[in-house]
Amino acid sequence: MSHPHHAHEPHTHDPGHGHAHSPTAAASEPHHEPSADQAEILDLDAEVLASHIASLTEWLPLAATPRHIVDLGSGTGAGTFALLDRFPEAHVTAVDSSAPHLLRLREKACAAGLDRRVRTVRADLDAAGWPELGAPDLVWASASLHHLADPDRALRQVRELLAPDGMFALIELSGFPRFMPAGDEAALEERAHAASERFHADHVPHRRADWGPKLTAAGFTIAGERTLNVRIEAPGNPAVARYALSGLTRLRTTVAEALPSEDLKALDSLIAPENLTPRRDLTVRTTRRIWAARP
Repeated sequence: MSHPHHAHEPHTHDPGHGHAHSPTAAASEPHHEPSADQAEILDLDAEVLASHIASLTEWLPLAATPRHIVDLGSGTGAGTFALLDRFPEAHVTAVDSSAPHLLRLREKACAAGLDRRVRTVRADLDAAGWPELGAPDLVWASASLHHLADPDRALRQVRELLAPDGMFALIELSGFPRFMPAGDEAALEERAHAASERFHADHVPHRRADWGPKLTAAGFTIAGERTLNVRIEAPGNPAVARYALSGLTRLRTTVAEALPSEDLKALDSLIAPENLTPRRDLTVRTTRRIWAARP
């Protein structure tokens, strides 16, 4: 869904994500609407990591081709469009708490001629009752459930929602991607992330959860699990520098009160657009885990 757990206050969003009850928003601020830059980083995430998202959709150990898919915490549609591409006969219901993100998703669907295959539903997944979503063959949740106040309840709701022979695909990130080459800049980046992690430990406690035991406790059977190490070099993808600029700018907002002044000054110089955007020595490095589970 859309959780701005990126920055505005201290929140940083895990790209590749979606959102679950507020816009990529921090769990502590469930009613803030996301800003345009939050939508931008979700779009950049989809662009930069497209091949990796596609590899996750191809890996799914499905018994049959899904026709009805629900994307929980869809954000601006990274997973939605990957799933539409992977399963050309399927329809996707994209669920998010953010009206602007869903509007962005709808506009992209129309531009791609896919609007008849996409339904958007605005919903707060922390609410006791979810909207009518049918009985999907596949439910996809990428980096969205950790935003919820009670993800265990949400897992039980997903299990009740699924068709009897359906599948739940849950994707989690190891954290925000790293971009800097080895050296002083990478050390500065790590100090900023350490400060961000301290914030998230209090405000997004389910981030980086091990979802396997939680899925089992909710009544699911684990059908498969995979870890995907992501490494994308800037020379091969011109969007990497823009992705780094957007992500590190949001990180800077998150840690503004936590880093010493000399680190903030160095970070400001590092992320100045005229300094960062031309660089070709940046690399997107992150890890994703996916669990496939049957009800």
